[in-house]
Amino acid sequence: MKKHFKKTLLNFDATLFFSVLSLMAVMSSSAIGQSPLILEKIVARVGSEYIFYSDIQELYGYATSQNPDYDESLQCDILEQLIVKKLLIDQAKLDSIIVTDVEVDAQVDQRISYILGQMGGDEARFYQYYGQTVAEKSEEMREPLREEIIQERIQNILISEVDITPIEVVEFFEQIPADSLPYLPAEVEIGEITTKTHISDHVKNKARAKLEGIRMRIVEEGESFEELASIFSDDPGSGRNGGDLGWAKRGTYVPEFEAMGYSLEVDEISDIIETQFGYHILQLLERRGNNIHLRHILIKPEVTPEDIAATKSFLDSIKQLIEVDSLSFEVAVKLHSDKDAQSYSNAGRMSNPQTGDTFWETGQLPYQIYFAIENVEVGGMTEVVEMEERDEKIFKIIKLQHQTKPHRASLKTDFAKIKKYAKESKKNEYFNDWMEGKIKSTSVDVIEQFKVCPNILKFTQKDTQ
Repeated sequence: MKKHFKKTLLNFDATLFFSVLSLMAVMSSSAIGQSPLILEKIVARVGSEYIFYSDIQELYGYATSQNPDYDESLQCDILEQLIVKKLLIDQAKLDSIIVTDVEVDAQVDQRISYILGQMGGDEARFYQYYGQTVAEKSEEMREPLREEIIQERIQNILISEVDITPIEVVEFFEQIPADSLPYLPAEVEIGEITTKTHISDHVKNKARAKLEGIRMRIVEEGESFEELASIFSDDPGSGRNGGDLGWAKRGTYVPEFEAMGYSLEVDEISDIIETQFGYHILQLLERRGNNIHLRHILIKPEVTPEDIAATKSFLDSIKQLIEVDSLSFEVAVKLHSDKDAQSYSNAGRMSNPQTGDTFWETGQLPYQIYFAIENVEVGGMTEVVEMEERDEKIFKIIKLQHQTKPHRASLKTDFAKIKKYAKESKKNEYFNDWMEGKIKSTSVDVIEQFKVCPNILKFTQKDTQ
């Protein structure tokens, strides 16, 4: 007999639920400080946790500001999500789950740094927007973020250990009516050996000498760093702002750049450093703890036709060695591919950023790769493909490792995909089962105003379940 995944009491997607919780945290941290003062009253008690009227009104006010078409029934949905949230927090207390101040502080610092970064580090603008200083806002965010971390931890405890057997995958698939099986587009798995342009020492020395001249004009002749950055910097983003990079926290920049930035005194001009992007000089404008405000001038070595030809020739020679079995593709990746590329640590396999796996719908591929593999057989390789990534020339050899044609989903061709969907379904079922039990074992009281909400009855009328 086939197993039928039962309809649960709550009947909602756990992944969606936790996304809603995250949205609620964003909404509350954005709206707090801008809402009118609301008289506090308790709307619901969930175990040892309380929900206040202001909790609902802040979220409702934010939602309606984004979409005026929402009516007051949205408050019932908000209350439902808050009750579920409090059920999780109540369980965390029972399980003695502890979130340290260090963890909370890290989350607060991260979010405050992001907000300040969007505002160009302007604390006066921050105060104008929120009606609070950075310190006041940080303190206000602490408890909501602590609860968010607790919720994520409970989620991991509940469902991260859920696994699924091959038999369960088959049972899940067999529940789907034949006429409802999804029609999957053509997909490919591809590997790459990728490299940046091999630039000659002569070209590198020319770029360094140019930057040395610029630095001398600033340090010895007193010319404006800002003006020279606007004229000469090869970083188009910061160049138009006089080289200003804005505020950044530790870990933002590549190691060589960051090490130099944190070693400087305020207003000091750095020596020339080399990174993967070219040659830089830096000036420290301000520093607040682990946050620094820098500007820089970047000079990139000018890529010559000879450098491009040499790089293509090098990759072509690697391809020939693979084709005559003198070198495996995987070993060639380790020896010759760019170590900074995502694919380097995955035997050359390119991960699809939209799905997180290594399968690509053909329409998702960069157009250069799409056309390059058009006439390549599975197991074959393309000629050298030239691409632009972050204003930099990149060269690749692409191997077509696997290919499917458009088809209806089947266990034979799509087992990995079906397993992924089946596992998510099992996690949702497991979470719903846990939540049903939690509702039955937890005292939930709601004021009369919200007892009219149909979706709240499952929490309060347990004797009818």
